[in-house]
Amino acid sequence: MQAEGSTKILLNMIMKINRKQALKKLVFGSAGLISLPAIANAMKSRKVEPNEGWKAMNPFQDIDKSSQLKDSALIIVDMQNDFVRNGAPLEVSSALGTVPSQKALIQAFRKRNLPVVYTKFISHPHYYLLWEWSPQCQPPTKCCWKGHQRFYKDIGADRDCTEIIDELLPASEDIIIEKFGYGAFHETTLEKTLHSFGVTSVVITGTVTQICVEETAREAFHHGFRTTIVADGVSSFAPDLHAATLKNFAMKFGWVSKSESIISDVNALK
Repeated sequence: MQAEGSTKILLNMIMKINRKQALKKLVFGSAGLISLPAIANAMKSRKVEPNEGWKAMNPFQDIDKSSQLKDSALIIVDMQNDFVRNGAPLEVSSALGTVPSQKALIQAFRKRNLPVVYTKFISHPHYYLLWEWSPQCQPPTKCCWKGHQRFYKDIGADRDCTEIIDELLPASEDIIIEKFGYGAFHETTLEKTLHSFGVTSVVITGTVTQICVEETAREAFHHGFRTTIVADGVSSFAPDLHAATLKNFAMKFGWVSKSESIISDVNALK
């Protein structure tokens, strides 16, 4: 019995060793078997700017931008007072810096009669799971409670904390989507609304890059919309997560581009 037990232990050790050796030599990918040395050599030969790895992964220039943008909509995610104004409960300090890019995009899309969509994050006025990660949404702060007025020092005035900031106020023809979670498609009318306008692709700006922007962009991908995140039109409180989100999105979900490039192609539409 002791010899039999020793034999089993020995066989298990051999199997583990073989598995480790196999993993050192091979990686199982969607296209088959790829050698690790080949991957390493490919990565070494690739020259990527430190903060723009997304460009090498899936550059926007690889697609026919004009044909994509003619049926596109611009989505501005959660550029509202309680996220953007100085001293707001969930302030993203870099969000105001993206306003010029967003203004220029809005102007270009409106000029071509392309839909402009604003999303607003609304907190439930009672406990739900999201409060665990954003306790500011609870009383007494009441972050993002619809109808709750808050004084913002940078503009010296009270505003509804869920309203879009003064600098980016929606026009009467723009679409407003209210949501109770991170993504703008979850339990909202956004998908049907976009389809009613014949939209097949979306350009996304707003805040926060790795939370509501990313969730909305991924949902757009899963709903079949060709999706582009505007690199200089999104913001985050965490630079590392901001960069990682753009890189990862461009790798597997859609495109990442600068506002200047998108505006140029929108203006070129006939």
